[in-house]
Amino acid sequence: MKTIITTLLLYLCVFNALADDLEIGGLLLDSTISRQGHEFALKFSQLWQDLPNSEGINVHITEQVIPRSGTKLNLIMNGKVIYVTYMGRRQTPIMERVEQAMFTLIEAMVENQHNSSSPDIATNGW
Repeated sequence: MKTIITTLLLYLCVFNALADDLEIGGLLLDSTISRQGHEFALKFSQLWQDLPNSEGINVHITEQVIPRSGTKLNLIMNGKVIYVTYMGRRQTPIMERVEQAMFTLIEAMVENQHNSSSPDIATNGW
């Protein structure tokens, strides 16, 4: 009985030590459905992994198919649309749009951090 308790205590100590070192950044959700949307989300996620200070930031990539025109991609940060792009039905270069979306996200993160840390600026605009 003592060995079981000792083993459990040892596992708890190891788990607590690992939990202290574990950092979870922001969350990136992918709701794309087309090949271009998947490629956009893949390249965006590769840049997202290298983004520092993303704790508490939730990003959602959604896609809406527009018949006979292509797709509309939305980049949503914490429930607020910050970037929208349209892609035609033909294959187009995506990396420029991904970089533009990442720069827009960084600006929105900085603005969000400034608004939350500054007591002088009212959140409702008044």
